[in-house]
Amino acid sequence: MNEQTKYVLDEAHLPEAWYNINADMPVPPQPVLNPQTLEPVTPEFLNVLFPMNLIGQEVSPDRWIEIPEPVREVYKLWRPTPLFRARRLELVLDTPAHIYYKYEGVSPVGSHKPNTAVPQAFYNKEAGTQALTTETGAGQWGSALAMACNFFDIDLEVYMVKVSYQQKPYRRVIMETYGAEVFPSPTEKTAVGRQILAQDANSPGSLGIAISEAVEVAATSGGTKKYSLGSVLNHVLLHQTVIGLEALDQMEMADEYPDMVIGCTGGGSNFAGLAYPFLHQNFTNGKSTRVIAVEPTSCPTLTRGHYTFDYGDTAGMAPIVKMHTLGRNFVPAGIHAGGLRYHGMSPSLSALVHNGDIEAQAVNQLATFEAAIQFAKAEGIVAAPESAHAIRVAIDEALHCKEAGDKKVILFNLSGHGHFDMGAYNDFLQGKLQDYEYPAEAVEAAMAQLPEIELA
Repeated sequence: MNEQTKYVLDEAHLPEAWYNINADMPVPPQPVLNPQTLEPVTPEFLNVLFPMNLIGQEVSPDRWIEIPEPVREVYKLWRPTPLFRARRLELVLDTPAHIYYKYEGVSPVGSHKPNTAVPQAFYNKEAGTQALTTETGAGQWGSALAMACNFFDIDLEVYMVKVSYQQKPYRRVIMETYGAEVFPSPTEKTAVGRQILAQDANSPGSLGIAISEAVEVAATSGGTKKYSLGSVLNHVLLHQTVIGLEALDQMEMADEYPDMVIGCTGGGSNFAGLAYPFLHQNFTNGKSTRVIAVEPTSCPTLTRGHYTFDYGDTAGMAPIVKMHTLGRNFVPAGIHAGGLRYHGMSPSLSALVHNGDIEAQAVNQLATFEAAIQFAKAEGIVAAPESAHAIRVAIDEALHCKEAGDKKVILFNLSGHGHFDMGAYNDFLQGKLQDYEYPAEAVEAAMAQLPEIELA
């Protein structure tokens, strides 16, 4: 019997190309629309925000996109990341299921986010960008981009959702350590921020608002600053596929193949990073792995949002895409999974859920933390609250296997550690956390603010 616990690839097995799901999408892509004209965007419009080399990746039909050598060299600081067999958790659950997790918490900033931050900084440097602007929720993305911009000598402004800025002050310190400027969003620095604060001086902020501020600063910079996004868009998701490509090799090392792949979803990047290479096997190689996206009940974009065209930000400055959405004015409850508090979702992930290729589930905050505590006690890793959503469903599926006597193989993405989320764990342990379900009437009210799109 193979009692191996971790499966580690050497640097020679670091992927040489990213996987682009555009090549294998079972449904044709919907156009990205200009928020002013409601017509399909031009490269010139996007170039106000992004360098042309990243715009090329966004629309590329190529299945494989080569990873530049300078990016691979930085990746080697932490990649390939380990795959673990959760044997101790299996024993606690008394399940016949085999549970594996890909652990992205070994990166310098403790999450999967540098997988795209590094190439985005590299491509911006190559294009002559002097400074980047971005948003961050819980701070993982801002930390990752701050590190990457430092490596490639680019200035960075980060607009951090105010509730997370207050809950997670040490994330701000990490960003500042790498040289970034960090502002609690909404701010008085931008027209969007001033407008939001005039309506609600105590606004907790949202990712949509922070995106609007970062986009405004880049768009009005006269070309000196570009905008960088940590999730949602195709080029971001394809950079993350190093996770799943490594996991394919590691599952082969374990001599098993997953019956189901699970990840949490906010904008879709860590989920797609693990799941898309396995969907590639489903689409092209006759595999039939279940793929499960997990979100919080307080931000139920996939499970209760509408699949339609909507703005990517609160102010309506970002491009319009077809996605699952709760409406751009969505301001979520201040749950501790800050990275999952986005009103929309990746267009490709949304299309795949709509087409039936991906399942979506929503889980409550308390059940999620219960799973995180159980996992920490069994496996020793204190997971980020976002990642704990995947743990919750992995445990639930393992318990279903126990009831049915099924020996299924479960793989989930442990996208980051929770070492900067001790306030959240403390609140849970002190009994201060509550479950919150986003009201259906709020979703319907938000739908009235959707752009009216008529495609020929």
